[in-house]
Parts: sequence; structure tokens; C-alpha cells
Amino acid sequence: MKQLFSLQKISVSIVFVILSLNSFGGDPYRSAAGARQAGMAYVCVMNCDLWSSFHNQAGLAFNNSLSLGFNYESRFSIKELGTRTAAIIIPAGRASIGAVYSHFGYSDFRRQMVGVACGLPLSGKIAAGVQIDYFSERSTGEYSNNQLLTFEAGILVSPSENVRVGIHLFNPIPNSIRKIEMPSCLQVGAGVNLSKELFAGIEADMTTGQKLVIRTGFEYEAAERFWLRGGFSTANSSFSFGLGCHAKPALIDIAFSTHEKLGITSSISIIFNMKSH
Repeated sequence: MKQLFSLQKISVSIVFVILSLNSFGGDPYRSAAGARQAGMAYVCVMNCDLWSSFHNQAGLAFNNSLSLGFNYESRFSIKELGTRTAAIIIPAGRASIGAVYSHFGYSDFRRQMVGVACGLPLSGKIAAGVQIDYFSERSTGEYSNNQLLTFEAGILVSPSENVRVGIHLFNPIPNSIRKIEMPSCLQVGAGVNLSKELFAGIEADMTTGQKLVIRTGFEYEAAERFWLRGGFSTANSSFSFGLGCHAKPALIDIAFSTHEKLGITSSISIIFNMKSH
């Protein structure tokens, strides 16, 4: 009887995890990384920082320091739905090399990802990046363990000093050659520095099997090394806001986003810039 209850609990937990991911409006294989990005509703395909290793690897091309970052997302304040991510970026001549790790879930159901990325400037206004991803899904009971291999790539274009356009493609591999289906995603976005202190952007997210998602967000430097952020996503009509501060050598960000039915998701991240050129 106790074993039956345990299996039932596992089954319900896994179903709940899947439903929560779908209702949140995100691809479960694309990790939530960076509280700065979360505060702007993940309007980030055109941005350049350490978390570009999760959102558009072309942004790594503009990295000029050895950097290490950690992020934790608490989805709806349910510890079983927590996501932990880490990244390290190493400058290598004209290019930058990155390594990333993500862990979602708990002991009865977890999904882990490791990836290796590279970003390279192609010219003064264009950069490109690519990343190889390995996913591992493990669960208890009668559920199988899965391993998936894919890649993602992006480009970043700066048509002018204050405007950036980003394009990112995740998993451009047909499911017809896979045993397990995996969503593909195309993100296109543009951002503009309206002033020295204010940045605003808009982004479209097209994922197989899901509705088109539009995101808008802004970042405002309210004081020296202190930022305010906000954003909106059409996925579940979600509003986001966040704060960031720079206390050398660390960048610390926190963010919160709403869900019309499931509550608040919070994020916190820290980046260490350990060596500058």
C-alpha cells in the first residue's frame, strides 16, 4: 500500500511539473537563466552578457573578461520546480568560449543540461555564435531515462551605435530523425538605447506546438550602478520587474514575474568578472 502511494505521488508530481511548464508558456528545454533577463520578461536575444550563453551565443563575442555566474529561479515558490544554472565565459583571442550547466526538478524527476558555446565577431557590426547541448532526463518508477543532443546558434547585428538586432535558433533538427520529440524555437528581437540610461526592446518567440509569444521590456539606470527593469509577455499575460546593482567584482540581480493563475516566480543571479583585458 505504501509503495502504491509512493508511485502515485511520483506520477502526480511529474504530471504537475509538465503542466506547470506548459502553462508557464515556455519550452522546458530552454533554461531560465539570468535575473537581469527575467526582470525584462526575457527580452534578451539582442543583449550581450554572461547569460548570452543561454539566450544568444553571438553575444559572447563581445565578452572581454573571464566571468562566472550562478542563477536560481523559484517557480511559483515550489521547490520541486526550481531551476539552477551556472555559466563560465573565457576569452580566447577574438572569440569567447563558454560552458553552461542547468538543473531542473527534484529527486523523482530532474532534467539536466550541459553545453559548450563559442561566440565570434564577424565584422564591426555582426557577430555569430553556436552551442552544442546535451540533455539528460531521469525519473523514478516506470518512467524511462532519456538523453538528447542538439545545438543552437544565433547572430547579432548592430546597424547603428544605439540599435541591436538578435536572431536565435534552438534545435533546428527535424523530429523525424529522433526517437523523442524536442521543440524547435526561433527568437527574433530588437533593442534600442533611447538614452545613456534607458534601454528598451521587443522580441518574438516562435516555438513548435505553441502560440506566438511577444515580449517587451526595458532597463533604466536609476543611479550609478543601480538598475530598474520591467517587462511584459503575452504568454499568460505575465508582468515582470527587477533590480540590479554592481558592487565590484560582482553583479547582483533579482527579478519577479507574475502568472495569472499560478502566482509569482522569483529569480536571483550573481556574476563575477574575475579578470579584465
